[in-house]
Amino acid sequence: MSVTVRVPAKVNLHLGVGPLRPDGYHELVTVFHAVDLFDEVQATPASELSVGVVGEGAADVPTDSGNLAWRAAALLAEHAGVDPEVRLEISKAIPVAGGMAGGSADGAAALVACAELWGVSRAELPDLAAQLGSDVAFPLLGGTALGTGRGEVLAPALTTGSLHWVFALADQGISTSAAYRELDRQRAAGSAPPPSLDAAAMLEALRAGSTERVAAVLTNDLEPAALALAPALRRTLDAGRDLGALAGIVSGSGPTCAFLCPDAGAAVKLAAALAAEDVCRTTRVAAGPAPGATVV
Repeated sequence: MSVTVRVPAKVNLHLGVGPLRPDGYHELVTVFHAVDLFDEVQATPASELSVGVVGEGAADVPTDSGNLAWRAAALLAEHAGVDPEVRLEISKAIPVAGGMAGGSADGAAALVACAELWGVSRAELPDLAAQLGSDVAFPLLGGTALGTGRGEVLAPALTTGSLHWVFALADQGISTSAAYRELDRQRAAGSAPPPSLDAAAMLEALRAGSTERVAAVLTNDLEPAALALAPALRRTLDAGRDLGALAGIVSGSGPTCAFLCPDAGAAVKLAAALAAEDVCRTTRVAAGPAPGATVV
Protein backbone atom coordinates (compact mmCIF):
# COMPACT_ATOMS: atom_id res chain seq x y z
CA MET A 1 0.00 0.00 0.00
CA SER A 2 1.19 3.53 -0.71
CA VAL A 3 -0.23 6.96 0.13
CA THR A 4 0.17 10.05 -2.07
CA VAL A 5 -0.31 13.56 -0.69
CA ARG A 6 -0.57 16.76 -2.72
CA VAL A 7 0.65 19.91 -0.98
CA PRO A 8 0.61 23.60 -2.05
CA ALA A 9 3.22 26.31 -2.38
CA LYS A 10 2.76 29.52 -0.43
CA VAL A 11 3.27 33.21 -0.94
CA ASN A 12 3.48 35.65 1.97
CA LEU A 13 1.00 38.46 1.34
CA HIS A 14 2.41 40.21 4.38
CA LEU A 15 5.77 39.30 5.93
CA GLY A 16 6.76 41.43 8.90
CA VAL A 17 10.04 40.40 10.52
CA GLY A 18 10.64 41.48 14.10
CA PRO A 19 13.75 41.20 16.25
CA LEU A 20 15.70 38.06 16.97
CA ARG A 21 14.26 35.97 19.80
CA PRO A 22 16.30 34.16 22.46
CA ASP A 23 15.72 30.87 20.57
CA GLY A 24 17.49 32.26 17.50
CA TYR A 25 14.34 32.78 15.42
CA HIS A 26 12.85 36.11 14.41
CA GLU A 27 9.44 37.20 15.67
CA LEU A 28 7.09 37.19 12.67
CA VAL A 29 3.71 38.59 11.74
CA THR A 30 2.81 37.11 8.38
CA VAL A 31 -0.18 36.31 6.19
CA PHE A 32 0.34 32.99 4.43
CA HIS A 33 -1.57 32.30 1.21
CA ALA A 34 -1.55 28.87 -0.44
CA VAL A 35 -1.53 28.71 -4.25
CA ASP A 36 -2.32 25.87 -6.64
CA LEU A 37 1.28 25.02 -7.46
CA PHE A 38 1.75 21.59 -5.91
CA ASP A 39 4.37 19.06 -4.92
CA GLU A 40 3.35 15.44 -4.37
CA VAL A 41 4.87 13.02 -1.87
CA GLN A 42 4.22 9.29 -2.13
CA ALA A 43 4.95 7.15 0.93
CA THR A 44 5.40 3.40 0.48
CA PRO A 45 6.32 0.82 3.14
CA ALA A 46 9.96 -0.24 2.76
CA SER A 47 12.80 -1.89 4.67
CA GLU A 48 14.38 1.47 5.59
CA LEU A 49 13.85 5.22 5.36
CA SER A 50 14.84 6.67 1.99
CA VAL A 51 13.93 9.61 -0.25
CA GLY A 52 13.84 10.08 -4.02
CA VAL A 53 13.15 13.35 -5.85
CA VAL A 54 12.05 14.14 -9.41
CA GLY A 55 10.80 17.28 -11.13
CA GLU A 56 11.54 21.00 -10.72
CA GLY A 57 15.04 21.49 -9.25
CA ALA A 58 15.35 17.85 -8.20
CA ALA A 59 19.15 17.84 -8.53
CA ASP A 60 19.37 20.51 -5.82
CA VAL A 61 17.22 18.69 -3.26
CA PRO A 62 18.96 16.54 -0.62
CA THR A 63 17.85 12.92 -0.29
CA ASP A 64 19.18 12.35 3.23
CA SER A 65 18.43 13.86 6.64
CA GLY A 66 18.92 17.32 5.11
CA ASN A 67 15.49 16.84 3.51
CA LEU A 68 12.52 17.97 5.61
CA ALA A 69 10.41 15.08 4.34
CA TRP A 70 13.03 12.64 5.66
CA ARG A 71 13.10 14.41 9.02
CA ALA A 72 9.30 14.50 9.13
CA ALA A 73 9.08 10.73 8.64
CA ALA A 74 11.75 10.11 11.29
CA LEU A 75 10.06 12.44 13.79
CA LEU A 76 6.62 10.92 13.24
CA ALA A 77 7.99 7.39 13.55
CA GLU A 78 9.59 8.30 16.89
CA HIS A 79 6.34 9.90 18.03
CA ALA A 80 4.29 6.87 16.99
CA GLY A 81 6.74 4.31 18.35
CA VAL A 82 7.31 2.62 15.00
CA ASP A 83 10.35 2.04 12.82
CA PRO A 84 10.74 4.66 10.02
CA GLU A 85 10.50 2.03 7.31
CA VAL A 86 9.21 4.05 4.38
CA ARG A 87 10.22 5.13 0.89
CA LEU A 88 9.30 8.75 0.11
CA GLU A 89 9.06 9.74 -3.56
CA ILE A 90 8.83 13.51 -4.01
CA SER A 91 7.57 14.97 -7.28
CA LYS A 92 8.39 18.67 -7.30
CA ALA A 93 6.67 21.59 -9.03
CA ILE A 94 7.35 24.16 -6.27
CA PRO A 95 10.65 26.01 -6.90
CA VAL A 96 13.64 24.89 -4.82
CA ALA A 97 15.09 27.64 -2.57
CA GLY A 98 12.53 29.95 -4.18
CA GLY A 99 10.85 31.52 -1.16
CA MET A 100 7.67 29.47 -1.63
CA ALA A 101 8.24 26.93 1.16
CA GLY A 102 8.73 23.94 -1.11
CA GLY A 103 10.85 22.05 1.40
CA SER A 104 8.41 22.82 4.19
CA ALA A 105 5.53 21.67 1.99
CA ASP A 106 7.28 18.35 1.41
CA GLY A 107 7.78 17.95 5.15
CA ALA A 108 4.09 18.57 5.75
CA ALA A 109 3.11 16.12 3.01
CA ALA A 110 5.40 13.46 4.46
CA LEU A 111 3.75 13.89 7.86
CA VAL A 112 0.29 13.38 6.37
CA ALA A 113 1.31 10.44 4.17
CA CYS A 114 3.16 8.60 6.93
CA ALA A 115 0.37 9.30 9.41
CA GLU A 116 -1.99 7.49 7.02
CA LEU A 117 0.40 4.53 6.80
CA TRP A 118 1.04 4.30 10.54
CA GLY A 119 -2.42 5.12 11.90
CA VAL A 120 -1.56 8.47 13.49
CA SER A 121 -4.33 11.05 13.92
CA ARG A 122 -3.96 14.14 11.76
CA ALA A 123 -4.81 16.20 14.84
CA GLU A 124 -1.38 15.31 16.22
CA LEU A 125 0.51 16.68 13.20
CA PRO A 126 0.56 20.49 13.74
CA ASP A 127 2.69 20.19 16.89
CA LEU A 128 5.13 17.92 15.07
CA ALA A 129 5.18 20.30 12.11
CA ALA A 130 6.15 23.19 14.40
CA GLN A 131 9.11 21.15 15.65
CA LEU A 132 10.33 20.67 12.08
CA GLY A 133 10.32 24.34 11.04
CA SER A 134 8.49 27.64 11.07
CA ASP A 135 6.75 27.13 7.70
CA VAL A 136 5.80 23.45 7.99
CA ALA A 137 2.51 23.89 9.84
CA PHE A 138 0.89 26.13 7.22
CA PRO A 139 0.86 23.64 4.30
CA LEU A 140 -1.15 21.29 6.54
CA LEU A 141 -3.84 23.97 6.80
CA GLY A 142 -3.67 25.70 3.41
CA GLY A 143 -6.04 28.51 2.43
CA THR A 144 -5.01 31.83 3.95
CA ALA A 145 -3.82 32.25 7.52
CA LEU A 146 -2.27 34.74 9.90
CA GLY A 147 1.00 33.41 11.27
CA THR A 148 2.62 34.71 14.45
CA GLY A 149 5.38 33.59 16.79
CA ARG A 150 8.03 32.35 14.39
CA GLY A 151 5.25 31.63 11.88
CA GLU A 152 4.02 28.39 13.40
CA VAL A 153 1.08 29.84 15.38
CA LEU A 154 -1.73 29.95 12.82
CA ALA A 155 -5.20 31.46 12.69
CA PRO A 156 -7.30 31.01 9.51
CA ALA A 157 -8.01 34.28 7.71
CA LEU A 158 -11.24 34.99 5.85
CA THR A 159 -10.63 35.48 2.13
CA THR A 160 -13.36 36.45 -0.31
CA GLY A 161 -12.75 35.49 -3.95
CA SER A 162 -9.54 34.34 -5.62
CA LEU A 163 -6.17 35.95 -6.23
CA HIS A 164 -4.38 35.34 -9.53
CA TRP A 165 -0.60 35.22 -9.65
CA VAL A 166 2.38 34.95 -11.94
CA PHE A 167 5.56 33.61 -10.36
CA ALA A 168 8.83 34.46 -12.09
CA LEU A 169 11.45 31.84 -11.24
CA ALA A 170 15.11 32.83 -11.06
CA ASP A 171 18.27 31.01 -12.11
CA GLN A 172 19.73 31.12 -8.61
CA GLY A 173 18.38 30.22 -5.19
CA ILE A 174 18.54 32.16 -1.95
CA SER A 175 18.67 30.26 1.32
CA THR A 176 16.24 31.48 3.94
CA SER A 177 19.01 31.74 6.53
CA ALA A 178 21.12 33.91 4.21
CA ALA A 179 18.21 36.30 3.66
CA TYR A 180 17.62 36.70 7.40
CA ARG A 181 21.34 37.26 8.04
CA GLU A 182 21.40 39.98 5.38
CA LEU A 183 18.31 41.63 6.90
CA ASP A 184 20.01 41.61 10.31
CA ARG A 185 23.12 43.16 8.76
CA GLN A 186 21.07 45.89 7.07
CA ARG A 187 19.23 46.68 10.28
CA ALA A 188 22.48 46.87 12.24
CA ALA A 189 23.75 49.33 9.63
CA GLY A 190 20.55 51.38 9.80
CA SER A 191 19.75 50.83 6.12
CA ALA A 192 16.57 48.74 6.47
CA PRO A 193 13.05 50.10 7.13
CA PRO A 194 11.41 49.34 10.50
CA PRO A 195 9.59 46.02 10.96
CA SER A 196 6.06 45.75 9.51
CA LEU A 197 4.36 43.98 12.40
CA ASP A 198 0.76 45.05 11.76
CA ALA A 199 -1.10 42.94 9.16
CA ALA A 200 -4.53 44.51 9.78
CA ALA A 201 -4.66 46.28 6.41
CA MET A 202 -4.00 43.04 4.54
CA LEU A 203 -6.58 41.09 6.55
CA GLU A 204 -9.18 43.81 5.85
CA ALA A 205 -8.38 43.77 2.11
CA LEU A 206 -8.80 39.99 2.01
CA ARG A 207 -12.14 40.13 3.83
CA ALA A 208 -13.32 42.77 1.38
CA GLY A 209 -12.37 40.58 -1.58
CA SER A 210 -10.58 43.48 -3.28
CA THR A 211 -7.61 42.43 -5.40
CA GLU A 212 -6.65 46.09 -5.81
CA ARG A 213 -6.58 46.64 -2.05
CA VAL A 214 -4.54 43.48 -1.55
CA ALA A 215 -2.09 44.70 -4.19
CA ALA A 216 -1.74 48.06 -2.45
CA VAL A 217 -0.68 46.53 0.87
CA LEU A 218 1.58 43.62 -0.20
CA THR A 219 4.52 43.74 2.22
CA ASN A 220 7.77 41.81 2.58
CA ASP A 221 10.40 42.93 5.09
CA LEU A 222 12.83 40.42 3.55
CA GLU A 223 12.66 42.00 0.08
CA PRO A 224 15.58 44.45 0.61
CA ALA A 225 17.74 41.56 1.78
CA ALA A 226 16.77 39.41 -1.21
CA LEU A 227 17.52 42.29 -3.60
CA ALA A 228 20.93 42.76 -2.00
CA LEU A 229 21.72 39.06 -2.45
CA ALA A 230 20.29 38.91 -6.00
CA PRO A 231 20.33 42.42 -7.54
CA ALA A 232 19.00 41.15 -10.89
CA LEU A 233 15.60 40.72 -9.23
CA ARG A 234 15.07 44.48 -9.46
CA ARG A 235 14.87 44.14 -13.23
CA THR A 236 12.36 41.31 -12.91
CA LEU A 237 10.16 43.29 -10.52
CA ASP A 238 10.29 46.40 -12.72
CA ALA A 239 9.40 44.37 -15.82
CA GLY A 240 6.39 42.71 -14.20
CA ARG A 241 5.00 46.01 -12.96
CA ASP A 242 5.59 47.69 -16.33
CA LEU A 243 3.86 44.82 -18.14
CA GLY A 244 0.61 45.17 -16.23
CA ALA A 245 0.84 43.50 -12.83
CA LEU A 246 -1.15 45.24 -10.11
CA ALA A 247 1.85 44.75 -7.83
CA GLY A 248 4.97 42.66 -7.53
CA ILE A 249 7.00 41.48 -4.55
CA VAL A 250 9.76 39.04 -3.81
CA SER A 251 8.12 35.88 -2.46
CA GLY A 252 9.32 35.18 1.07
CA SER A 253 13.11 35.01 1.18
CA GLY A 254 13.26 34.96 -2.64
CA PRO A 255 14.40 34.79 -5.32
CA THR A 256 10.99 34.00 -6.89
CA CYS A 257 9.06 37.17 -7.74
CA ALA A 258 5.29 37.13 -7.27
CA PHE A 259 3.03 39.34 -9.41
CA LEU A 260 -0.61 39.88 -8.53
CA CYS A 261 -2.90 40.22 -11.56
CA PRO A 262 -6.51 41.43 -11.99
CA ASP A 263 -7.78 38.06 -13.26
CA ALA A 264 -6.76 34.71 -14.75
CA GLY A 265 -6.54 36.02 -18.31
CA ALA A 266 -4.27 38.86 -17.29
CA ALA A 267 -2.03 36.39 -15.47
CA VAL A 268 -1.61 34.22 -18.58
CA LYS A 269 -0.73 37.28 -20.67
CA LEU A 270 1.77 38.57 -18.09
CA ALA A 271 3.49 35.18 -17.81
CA ALA A 272 4.04 35.10 -21.57
CA ALA A 273 5.25 38.70 -21.66
CA LEU A 274 7.71 38.16 -18.82
CA ALA A 275 9.13 35.07 -20.51
CA ALA A 276 9.64 37.09 -23.69
CA GLU A 277 11.49 39.83 -21.78
CA ASP A 278 14.19 37.35 -20.64
CA VAL A 279 14.11 38.63 -17.06
CA CYS A 280 13.60 35.22 -15.43
CA ARG A 281 14.29 31.54 -16.01
CA THR A 282 10.62 30.64 -16.46
CA THR A 283 7.17 31.60 -15.21
CA ARG A 284 4.28 29.85 -13.51
CA VAL A 285 0.63 30.90 -13.34
CA ALA A 286 -1.29 30.04 -10.17
CA ALA A 287 -4.27 31.08 -8.08
CA GLY A 288 -5.21 30.98 -4.44
CA PRO A 289 -6.33 30.24 -1.89
CA ALA A 290 -5.57 26.56 -2.45
CA PRO A 291 -6.32 23.64 -0.10
CA GLY A 292 -3.71 22.31 2.28
CA ALA A 293 -2.07 18.88 2.24
CA THR A 294 -4.56 16.42 0.74
CA VAL A 295 -4.46 12.65 0.23
CA VAL A 296 -5.04 11.92 -3.47
